[in-house]
Amino acid sequence: MPVQSIIKNIQDIMRQDAGVDGDAQRISQIVWMLFLKIFDDKEKEYETLDEKYVSPIPEKLRWRSWAANEEGITGEKLLDFVNNELFRGLKNLPSHGDPRGLIVRQVFEDAYNYMKSGTLIRQVVNKINQINFNKKDERHLFNDLYEHMLKELQSAGNAGEYYTPRPLTRFIVEMTDPRLGEKILDPACGTGGFLVNVIEYIRAREVKAPKDEKKLQESLFGIEVKPLPHLLAITNLILHGIEIPRQIQRKDMLSRPLREYGPSDRVSVA
Repeated sequence: MPVQSIIKNIQDIMRQDAGVDGDAQRISQIVWMLFLKIFDDKEKEYETLDEKYVSPIPEKLRWRSWAANEEGITGEKLLDFVNNELFRGLKNLPSHGDPRGLIVRQVFEDAYNYMKSGTLIRQVVNKINQINFNKKDERHLFNDLYEHMLKELQSAGNAGEYYTPRPLTRFIVEMTDPRLGEKILDPACGTGGFLVNVIEYIRAREVKAPKDEKKLQESLFGIEVKPLPHLLAITNLILHGIEIPRQIQRKDMLSRPLREYGPSDRVSVA
């Protein structure tokens, strides 16, 4: 089933839930679930490449443990687990020096479970499990889903919000012509569209070895003040191969007075 059809089915399920009110809450609900599924799929990849890989998420809270089995926990038991164990555990996740753990904790600091029916949560989870984000074609289809969600974010957001269409972000990146090794900042990165296009642009032209990829990943920076776009940006970058997008910060770029910026804050492309 196409990814967009899966998301439409998920939204139809959510409309039956008394706790989800409007497009913004539906998108927020879908995104934290997608984040955990994408994170789990990426962990499977890490485990294949490194047999010593250890997840920063406790085993009971990993997607594979509570969500992957379509006949797993449901109803009140699932609702209680999500509200009182999953969210509580991830919001207070100790990083133990693991930057991936810090990313997960930051993602869930402002995430909420709006759904009130554990049975409907199970239905949504089972739909999400139909997507394998380690498959190249399904990962590619996520771009279509992403466009769909951006349009809904646009209509659900407040006045003054604008999410740049992908063709325009690609054009701007091509005209800016960022290069490997340059420090690149998007000071209002939204859902990460510009940064993803920078990644694709530089990879196609200059990334020839693992050291080049490392340099690329260390040179990207983004700032976003709103929690939902920030979560989408983190998810988007992980999906596009940025292993630990810790340079994507949730804060207000305008909260710091201009006089406090110095030479160390300079970037090559913004």
